Amino acid sequence: MINEFKNKIILVTGGAGSIGSALVREILKFEPKAVRILDNHEFSLHKLQGLLSEEESKRIRFLLGDVTDKDRILRAMNGVDIVYHAAAYKHVHLCEYNPLEAIKTNVIGTQNVIDAALHNDIKKFIFISTDKAVHPIGTLGASKLLGEKITTAANYYKGDSPTIFSCVRFGNVTMSNGSVIPHFIKQLKANLPLSVTSSKMTRFLMPMGKAVELIFKATEKMQGGEVFVLKMKSVNIKDLAQCIIDEHLLISGGKNKIQILKMDKRAGEKMHEKLLAEEESGRVVEFEDMLVILPSMEPRYGDRKNPLMVQAKKINPNSYSSDKRVMSRKQITSFLRENKIFESTTF
Repeated sequence: MINEFKNKIILVTGGAGSIGSALVREILKFEPKAVRILDNHEFSLHKLQGLLSEEESKRIRFLLGDVTDKDRILRAMNGVDIVYHAAAYKHVHLCEYNPLEAIKTNVIGTQNVIDAALHNDIKKFIFISTDKAVHPIGTLGASKLLGEKITTAANYYKGDSPTIFSCVRFGNVTMSNGSVIPHFIKQLKANLPLSVTSSKMTRFLMPMGKAVELIFKATEKMQGGEVFVLKMKSVNIKDLAQCIIDEHLLISGGKNKIQILKMDKRAGEKMHEKLLAEEESGRVVEFEDMLVILPSMEPRYGDRKNPLMVQAKKINPNSYSSDKRVMSRKQITSFLRENKIFESTTF
């Protein structure tokens, strides 16, 4: 990635969040001229500032602002080469009960960032999406699907702008803010039973490092209009909860039985997630570690052709459903250990 980042100016919206900050830390390894972190959460910016070394801080610009403020975004993007748009409302139930706010940030905010990118002739723009955008049933998924659509569409109406736009689509990122594993660990720390919606519910799971790796691969390969999707294994949420309990008791030497409490499914939640929609299944390029969904209408590449076009094929989307790629409990335990889930956790 040295060719992508060295002496470049990078903007990460939502850059003080868990995914955004992990992305920033990795970008810094490739000698950028500057990384601008824009976030509307003052304390998170302050906290991140305290975690960076003196050398890292020399390349960082901390920008307090919101993607719903178009003027702020225009100014923040002046002189930028690459934009990673990670700012979003991400919690299913909160978006469900506050749909207009989710739309303002996840859709209108995304359009503001796109417009600013076009105005400033940014070279590359990557939108961070979620598997909930596939056949959405709730506000979060619907807003992220619209985010994907308007990002892809920008390739068609951009005029003479050099900017190319693509998306990456994630599952549940391990240890990201509000994700299931940190939620279970908080419940353990509070001596509470672990709350599970259903014994059948499944979710795709990916380590933070793999999330950043996918973003970097998309940055390198993007031609405009693609959606890059990491191939992920999934977990049964009840199995995950039990494995976390077992691992905690093994590490702590605890003897007390920790219960799993069944809850009702929350508004906007699906039982299973998919990585691929039916209408996308005929234009997929499959790699060993990821899927690349090509745009339904070929963007304008000038005299170029997207080299991936000739590799596109039809893939059964049901084979990439979270209930088809489920890890065993033994595999979940290995996943927890390999990703050092408990190493930084004290009880």
